[in-house]
Amino acid sequence: MAKKTNKELSFEEKLSRIEEIVKQLESGSLSLSEALDAYKEAAKLGKELEAELDKAESELKVAEE
Repeated sequence: MAKKTNKELSFEEKLSRIEEIVKQLESGSLSLSEALDAYKEAAKLGKELEAELDKAESELKVAEE
């Protein structure tokens, strides 16, 4: 099965991936280059999650009106 891209991951899968990255970074097992790449991935996923939460909040506000 092909690996999903970050855009294809569900909200929960993105959050889980960030948690995995944090564990890797905290373990100190990554090289500097790998740690930087992992950090960038986590930051990107975090922005995507924030956008999804903002969209959900907007939808709730509309539903409450």
